[in-house]
Amino acid sequence: MSVENKILRVMSYNVQVGIHTAKPHHYVLHSWKHVLPHSFRLTNLDRIADLIQDYDIVGMQELDAGSIRSNFINLAEFLAERAGFPFWYHQVNRNLGHLAQHASGFLSRYQPDQITDIRLPGFIPGRRAIMVRYGEGESALTIFIMHLSLGKRARLNQLDFISDFVNDSAHAILMGDLNCKADSDEMNLLFRKTKLRRPVDECHTFPSWRPHQPIDHILITSELKVLDVKALSDTFSDHLPLVMDVELPEGLQLKEVKQTFNHIRRSV
Repeated sequence: MSVENKILRVMSYNVQVGIHTAKPHHYVLHSWKHVLPHSFRLTNLDRIADLIQDYDIVGMQELDAGSIRSNFINLAEFLAERAGFPFWYHQVNRNLGHLAQHASGFLSRYQPDQITDIRLPGFIPGRRAIMVRYGEGESALTIFIMHLSLGKRARLNQLDFISDFVNDSAHAILMGDLNCKADSDEMNLLFRKTKLRRPVDECHTFPSWRPHQPIDHILITSELKVLDVKALSDTFSDHLPLVMDVELPEGLQLKEVKQTFNHIRRSV
């Protein structure tokens, strides 16, 4: 059965493995939480689940797919269950065995037609993008979830590489922690090579306790229409969540979830 909905509510959120960081010195005092479990992590993730449940699609960075630090809990699955998302997917970017399973994630209230893991270039291997497609033909919608490198040269290579995939779809949304501003050289390259639109307003998302860096982005191609975009004020991570309401392409019908995440994945 198809679900018709004119507006898609999307969120991009770097959740910092469920660590609540509210002051600069917390990076030092709480650094052990990146490698060891702690009781407040799941409490904080419950709060994040309450926050994300009002959205249709959530792209997440800095998850853990199940290791010592997360009590061997897959955090994408945990958040999907807590927030009532019928579809979830995780992508392991750096596998450190029992110590850490660095991952990105994707939660959806609708059934994707295809999910693709895209390996990104970089000096340290492991960076990837999640590409999710809804629908077929001219009305199809493609969503990219990314977490770019800290180094400028690596980001340039990664955005240059992903541009060809973005250009395969007339209707595309690229979101994530891109670690650079909209007027940076690497983002200017992305805007030159694709139909992704430069944001009208920059939303400051980092650090969450005093946001002045617009490094999290939700970008759309020119054929899509933005109805609203803002950074939320919830400080459950060192990043603020970024949200956008998007008008769907004419003719696209979103489907109810019928199958599990691992039946439609492929890698590039």
